[in-house]
Amino acid sequence: MNKLLKDILYKVAIESVKGTTDVLVNKLEFDSRKLEPNDVFIAIRGTQADGHDFIPKAIELGAKVIVCDTLPEQLQAGITYIEVEDTNKALAFMAANYFENPSKDLKLVGITGTNGKTTIASLLFQLFQKAGYKVGLISTVKIMVDALEYKATHTTPDSITINHYLDEMRAAGVQYCFMEVSSHGIHQKRTEALHFAGGVFTNLSHDHLDYHATFAEYRDVKKSFFDHLPATAFSITNIDDKNGAVMLQNTVSKKCTYALKSYADYRAQILENQLSGLLLKINDNEVWVKLIGTFNAYNLLAIYGTAIELGMESLETLRLLSDLESVSGRFQFIVSEGNITAIVDYAHTPDALENVLKTINDIRTKNEQLFTVVGCGGNRDKAKRPIMARIASELSTQVILTSDNPRNEEPDMIISEMEQGVEAQNYKRVLSVTDRKQAIKIACQLARPNDIILIAGKGHETYQEIKGVRHHFDDMVTVKELLKELGK
Repeated sequence: MNKLLKDILYKVAIESVKGTTDVLVNKLEFDSRKLEPNDVFIAIRGTQADGHDFIPKAIELGAKVIVCDTLPEQLQAGITYIEVEDTNKALAFMAANYFENPSKDLKLVGITGTNGKTTIASLLFQLFQKAGYKVGLISTVKIMVDALEYKATHTTPDSITINHYLDEMRAAGVQYCFMEVSSHGIHQKRTEALHFAGGVFTNLSHDHLDYHATFAEYRDVKKSFFDHLPATAFSITNIDDKNGAVMLQNTVSKKCTYALKSYADYRAQILENQLSGLLLKINDNEVWVKLIGTFNAYNLLAIYGTAIELGMESLETLRLLSDLESVSGRFQFIVSEGNITAIVDYAHTPDALENVLKTINDIRTKNEQLFTVVGCGGNRDKAKRPIMARIASELSTQVILTSDNPRNEEPDMIISEMEQGVEAQNYKRVLSVTDRKQAIKIACQLARPNDIILIAGKGHETYQEIKGVRHHFDDMVTVKELLKELGK
């Protein structure tokens, strides 16, 4: 759809213009390989490549407009050059303008924090759908436009993709959209031009320090999301997390809190915690839910508070909470014919792994053994590797360290770095088996009736990424097949 360039530059911080803005353009692109004649090319400086290096190629492919933060030395005739302060920010506003600001026409809620984003966003989608609304979802696992499902490639997609799907949602009559907001997404300004009705903070723990230089920077990037929320929005934060109050420091939005241990607007008590579910007391009302563990009690409180802030009635929200089903790869479990419980969980940070293991240990009677299969991703934060292995070896009967998504690193080297965290008294509990399927098989072979196997780190992912190639691999399918094959 053709748009007038000057109309899609609204709110962009422009330094200079060479050429005319009274020009019709086709679409926006920041990937030079996808360019078509009359497109706008936005030169983004990424971690792997700099879009400014591809400006000549973009013009060769037919780009009519170049948006950059540094003008090329040679300017070509007939091309409009827009020099901007920040191309990431420019892209965010241009994408919103191009699609005529779809986020203004629905209630968009962003969920940020280290753990729980996918669960909260997905269960809010489920809850509002059960309440009879048309709902959208932008998550790590998938993108939903009411009943239509699309594949997700990033936790928080690029600005063009976000606005494209929000536009689709608006056309489909969607009223609410729940969106995961990652620290990368905030830092790269992907959410900058969106109109949020609310923001949710889950928690903050060790993650993404391969990208953010320090933990303080990681925290402040998350905080900046709440700093930018308007006065018409609400912020709901986990006040039991020491960073929860920090998120609310400068926001002009309505401030709300949730907690299990502290005084808060939305408070819960765990009355029962079983493998079949949780009995919670939320703000004086008891509710039975199908989800398990303390971390899910926090997730459910965030969901409850968000629903109330969006205008849903309290008892109706509780009724819908009791009907929610767990999210794919998030504490997803099966019980085999031989009565072995296998749990698959996305836990890939020290905090998430500790939460899952403590939840299992709270539920089990200690007569059962707990086997944990865990690895760490390659080309990611190395500091968490020994911590993950230490936590696993302290809280499990037996640990099998294995390959996760090694990407471009050697899996044996990643496992070796994990082993450094195992304390001397726990050495005998730890095996290292590089092949992930073999590691799961050994856990299945060792398990006896009533034992529990936790396979952590990949959750919903159905692939292993090795040397840049994705190979099909599904933890849940693999463990089911192996238990059946072994007659357990």
